[in-house]
Amino acid sequence: MRFMMLMIPKGYESAAPGTVPDAKAVEAMMKYNSALQQAGILLALDGLHPPSMGARVSFEGGKPKVTDGPFAEAKEVLGGYWMIDVKSREEAIEWAKRCPGSPNEVIEVRQVQEMDDFPADVQQAAEGFSDMQAKAKSNR
Repeated sequence: MRFMMLMIPKGYESAAPGTVPDAKAVEAMMKYNSALQQAGILLALDGLHPPSMGARVSFEGGKPKVTDGPFAEAKEVLGGYWMIDVKSREEAIEWAKRCPGSPNEVIEVRQVQEMDDFPADVQQAAEGFSDMQAKAKSNR
């Protein structure tokens, strides 16, 4: 089962462009990342620039509208993620608990929807999706 662990650092919503983490925090996180890799469950991971460097595209009235960051209404934003492949939700949570997060960080654990999770009509509507996934992986 694939799970995404989403890092939500409080205060990151107002971080200035170019904000970078502390080297000691990165060192501790790299040990954690190595443990995920050595366990054979790590599929992907990345950190994200602060929202002040991002943009949001909304679709009010069906038309795209671009809003540049920072986002005044944001209460929680993503700082990064891990994609892991484990046997259960409980195992994913156990890995999230091992993260060397600081008191201002939260990890949200979410299971990835697999094609088998959907009814037949949705699977039919998504025909070709697995081919897209495979091609995207091969482009990396």
